[in-house]
Amino acid sequence: MFVPDSCLVDEAARDPVARAAARRPEGTALITTDTEMTWAELDRRVTAAAHRVASLVPPGERVALVLGNSIEFVVAFYGVLRAGRVAVPLNPGYAPDELDYVLADSQAALVVGAGERGSGPPRVRGNLDLDLDTAPDDLPEVAAHDLAVLLYTSGTSGRPKGAMLTHAALAANHDQLDAIDPPVVGPDDVVLLAVPMFHAYGLNTGLGSVAHHAATGVLIDRFDAAASLTVIAERGVTVAVGVPGMYAAWSRQPSVKIAMRSVRSAVCGAAPLVPDEMARFGAATGKSILVGYGLTETAPVLTTTAVSDRGKPGSIGRPLPGVSLRLRSAAGQVLWEDGTPSPEEDLAELDLSVEDVAGTDPGEIVVRGANLFSGYWPDGREGPDAGGWWATGDVAYADGDGDLHLVDRIDELILVHGFNVYPAEIERVLGSHPGVAESAVVGVPDHDAGQRPHAFVVAAIDPPPTPAELQVFCAAQLARFKLPTVELVRELPHSATGKVRKRELGS
Repeated sequence: MFVPDSCLVDEAARDPVARAAARRPEGTALITTDTEMTWAELDRRVTAAAHRVASLVPPGERVALVLGNSIEFVVAFYGVLRAGRVAVPLNPGYAPDELDYVLADSQAALVVGAGERGSGPPRVRGNLDLDLDTAPDDLPEVAAHDLAVLLYTSGTSGRPKGAMLTHAALAANHDQLDAIDPPVVGPDDVVLLAVPMFHAYGLNTGLGSVAHHAATGVLIDRFDAAASLTVIAERGVTVAVGVPGMYAAWSRQPSVKIAMRSVRSAVCGAAPLVPDEMARFGAATGKSILVGYGLTETAPVLTTTAVSDRGKPGSIGRPLPGVSLRLRSAAGQVLWEDGTPSPEEDLAELDLSVEDVAGTDPGEIVVRGANLFSGYWPDGREGPDAGGWWATGDVAYADGDGDLHLVDRIDELILVHGFNVYPAEIERVLGSHPGVAESAVVGVPDHDAGQRPHAFVVAAIDPPPTPAELQVFCAAQLARFKLPTVELVRELPHSATGKVRKRELGS
């Protein structure tokens, strides 16, 4: 089994709140609309929560957290980890069936934040760190490679799966990000925490970075463009951690330039950022956006434009220091590796030519690093192979500069008469039509071609463009076999971070 060298994490890194409290006890840890909390106070509350959890469930048990972005979530999450139990952050907006499924699948022994409803594990509706009369014996020793969190994927096909992330994997992603110069986040930063913390991006890139650096986090539970800009201005936010929909909404606010004056790092992840929206934000604020790419299974960041061309439209940058990344063809050939195969011996080893380095055909992203998950709950299935490599299921190509560009998901590839059609290419074309607000393309069965692309389109104007008009528009920019049939819809289903839930289309 492959074991990364950088996964030997010290004691302090396994408990970032304790380390932050030791470094900056009187520094401000968290800010809400009506509360500010120091790292020392947060550390005390986390300890109380850890004792409460230890009194309720045995070591190693799963504790579900059904809470929004709040101090209660932060206390509960780090309390569960300090107690040597496994946190399972869940979307408070889950329908009853979705919540019941994940609680059963994770075999959660305790639920924090959900009201009493039916059968299932016991629930704690109040704060974990309150009303604790007696504490049990000392808390258990937590090892770096102990399971820390189960993060359930969005479930692009079928039911969601729990990605198993250890304390070491969570900490490793911060070590990798720390190697970027200049740093994206530092100890003097005030970080906007508006991305939901049940998502890997909001949890580790957002909250985890604040704890790792003993910085200050500004919590927002429900995003509103105008209200959040007021918070950014009043609190002097220096790092905005956002998703594409947030930047699109901010760009259209008249106060965005003034509100964003304090921001030095604007970070975008969790879903692709349309180049037009990046340009709109830049024109409105004079600031560039750092685009990142990652997955729940990688804790989550793999690549970022912070290590390449920070302003290149459509790019997801290059791998973080400490992350190995390959593009692999369907036949298993390595098309590209880390963007730096310059020595002749490296090219020979990868079976690449000098011409290949100038740009590549699309290939599946395959990665290795200390930030990778340990497979899916409960048995570690579909995790990294014996060499530590894990196939992401995402397709990308490298341009002539060695910067990566995301193409699509392999499982969303459409085969028309045996030819590859990537939905994202059609969606980009439709998105350039002034009458289109949003689109999503899926493959549907076709008697003659095997499959054909079908586009669900949300109009941006009234009256909307007709399907025939949109097909003519596409025909000027796409090969005939890529032309979609078009269906106008009022809205598309989205995840909490803005991704379109394509599996729900047409259902």
